[in-house]
Amino acid sequence: MTYHTNKRKIINDPVYGFISIPGDFIFDLIEHPWFQRLRNIRQLGLTSFVYPGATHTRFQHAIGALHLMEQAMQTLTDKNVKISGEEKEATLIAILLHDSGHGPFSHALEDSIIPGISHEEISMLLMNKLNEVFNGKLTLAIEIFMDKYKRKFLHELIAGQVDMDRLDYLRRDSFFTGVIEGSVGSDRIIRMLNVVNDRFVIDEKGIYSLEKFIIARRLMYWQVYMHKTVISAESLLVNILKRAKELATSGIDLYATPALRFFLYNDLGKPDIDGRGVFTPGQIALNFTRLDDSDILVSIKYWAEHSDKILSNLSGRLITRNLLAVELQNEPFNEKRVTDLRSAITVKLGITPDQTKYFIFTGNVSNLAYAPDSPDIKILNKSGVIKDFTDVSDMFDHRFLSERIIKYFLCFPKECQ
Repeated sequence: MTYHTNKRKIINDPVYGFISIPGDFIFDLIEHPWFQRLRNIRQLGLTSFVYPGATHTRFQHAIGALHLMEQAMQTLTDKNVKISGEEKEATLIAILLHDSGHGPFSHALEDSIIPGISHEEISMLLMNKLNEVFNGKLTLAIEIFMDKYKRKFLHELIAGQVDMDRLDYLRRDSFFTGVIEGSVGSDRIIRMLNVVNDRFVIDEKGIYSLEKFIIARRLMYWQVYMHKTVISAESLLVNILKRAKELATSGIDLYATPALRFFLYNDLGKPDIDGRGVFTPGQIALNFTRLDDSDILVSIKYWAEHSDKILSNLSGRLITRNLLAVELQNEPFNEKRVTDLRSAITVKLGITPDQTKYFIFTGNVSNLAYAPDSPDIKILNKSGVIKDFTDVSDMFDHRFLSERIIKYFLCFPKECQ
């Protein structure tokens, strides 16, 4: 007797309840080791240092975004928007894999593993390699993901002002952090989706849900994503990797898992991703997909006892959550203040002036509620007229929505206070 694997699995998600896997090929992609790896990538990096519940993963987020995309497809179909079976499956694949290129701790180490390469570029690399494995079955999904497909609204549902990615991460991150201000009415917004002339629009009845969505996004950025303690923790993590890379480049042997060692001891960049470097894109993909949060954490535990005082000090601080103090303000910090702190730390830690950059540094973070470089949200009124969201909303003006708010931070050891 032959038994067939049931691929129409049901996942019990804490945010949405039961989620059904929409198709056999989607199930095969979820089962692939490159996707399963996302179970070991935290969605919010080191945010759990502030919100202990924020230990959810990129895997959960990807499944949630897939679920919302299927709801969006059903809503549009019910409104007589013609979407072929191939287009639907390709759009579901694109949203499922949109974050597959995230490295350890998600955004925290985005520019540290391969300098100058975004997670979107790694996602694209992985999707291309998977397309080879599955004999071209991801070709249309890649076109949609890259915004090269003729029906632009499909890409906007993946990467737009109000896409399924944002709808899921705001609601999910709000749930796991307990920050209720970030909760959004994803069901209501999805039911208001529409398409006119192959462009994404939202029915006028959804205007208030949209306003709440934008407010929630703005509040989540300051309360969660850019919380000053999160900035301190993740900056510390980045500096640990920078010091480890500096030591590795100098030929000093460091404990590292094989996957992490590949990135520490090789000078990688965009040419390697594009197939013009020393390593092939296949080698990059293979090593990258072996790398997750555990590689970083286990290495840092060993580095806390390394003979290099910079690496051991930084690593020990992260392991014990003895973070750098951080100040946040609306203007750049006075240079004399920074110089004085650096002078003090050279004496306290017995390090050179150049090495103080690992312990005392400034930077800035910004929050943009409504991205002007993305297509405007279009509102479809009852008369069939399409208007910009910024012209319809009576709560916001365009300047408020699109103005980038910048805050400056200063990190330094608490013993310098």
